[in-house]
Amino acid sequence: MIFSFDLLCARKGDCFLLHFGTVDNPGLIIVDGGPKTVYKAFLKPRLGQIKQARKLTSQEPLPVDMLMVSHVDDDHIQGILDLTNEERVAVEARQPRLLNVQRFWHNSFDEIIDHRPDDLLASMKSQFGPASLSEGELSEQVVAKLEEESSEPAPVVASSLKVLASLDQGFRLRQAAERLEFPRNPEFDGGLIVAKPNGEAIPIAKNIAFTVVGPMLPELKALHQKHAQWLQDLKSAGKSPLVAYIDKSIPNLSSIVVLAECGDKRMLLTGDARGDKIIEGLQLVGLLGPEQSSTMHVDVLKVPHHGSANNLEKGFFDRILADHYVFSGDGQHGNPDREALEMLLQSRQGADYTLHFTYPLKDIDEERKRDWNKEQSKEKARAKKKADAKVRSNWSPKKHGLVALLTDSQQLAKRIRVVGASGSNMINLLDDVSI
Repeated sequence: MIFSFDLLCARKGDCFLLHFGTVDNPGLIIVDGGPKTVYKAFLKPRLGQIKQARKLTSQEPLPVDMLMVSHVDDDHIQGILDLTNEERVAVEARQPRLLNVQRFWHNSFDEIIDHRPDDLLASMKSQFGPASLSEGELSEQVVAKLEEESSEPAPVVASSLKVLASLDQGFRLRQAAERLEFPRNPEFDGGLIVAKPNGEAIPIAKNIAFTVVGPMLPELKALHQKHAQWLQDLKSAGKSPLVAYIDKSIPNLSSIVVLAECGDKRMLLTGDARGDKIIEGLQLVGLLGPEQSSTMHVDVLKVPHHGSANNLEKGFFDRILADHYVFSGDGQHGNPDREALEMLLQSRQGADYTLHFTYPLKDIDEERKRDWNKEQSKEKARAKKKADAKVRSNWSPKKHGLVALLTDSQQLAKRIRVVGASGSNMINLLDDVSI
């Protein structure tokens, strides 16, 4: 029996595969595709390796039991857009497809807010110009301006804007999937994927099932109401139309969170959801008790939001215990965050586990330092306008670096695994996958 987590380099984003089934009858699930360049550099070659290992001809598409996009955000969705664009070109040219996708799980944002996203897109483009939206990302100048105007913390503003800037990508992906005739959310009759009280595991294929942990219906309804109110407030004078829309619920409610099970092995796939909402979702579906002392064990935990401390608290790691912790991200936006690693280390003192990273810690720290200095400059600029504005200290490798935290101890250093030269990092829970 096979059940393996295949972690790919994805720059600042997520891109991974799940292998399951048997050697004679293997199954495959693709989750997210990372930002620009990830598809051609990593995902497409990896799919080619798998196709070759299965001895499929150039005329035979690779069977994919599920293609899932956890949420609308450039660093999760762009690689899947690149894939579907290639597939559409192949179809129009009457050439063989790369993949044969059995089902496509994706909550498009227009369905989440129960409204087409044209108003949001028009608002952003009218305020900041069409050039401000570049492949799913707002410019640093736009982000800095809205961080100043919003009452929400800067990380919340940045996370919300990442999702909002990717609205057009999500809408295009939905259209591409329809043209390619991917069965979308068939287990939910084509509607939204949502967690339900005491929700049962959903069979995806033979030997594997998913339990949906998030998003949760009451919060989706609250976001519907917020969007309706935002539309009414669009014409308010003296306030950026986007500021009224930004809050911490946007990225969280955009993330599909699932527990994948094969035999007695489990993986918790979290997207960019907040840790407290994941806990609530696990309680909702009956996988975790309401008591603070209640815990659950998984074999693999894909740490939420690339290990951002803004999405986590120590209690999350106290209650969800794993043998393998996966941290995606290359240091952009400060992720993986040292504070998140400190929470984990404190919670799991004396435990046996492995930490998996998509890039070498030294490279991650170099990018984190650049982000640290950039954010420090923005804080200094704010401090000139607001006397009580906080400014972080200068970067210190010892105090702020991951290298110093994780490699000073031989015991910790032995637990670290980094994606290899092949571009993939396989976590085999059952029989080894040697592709």
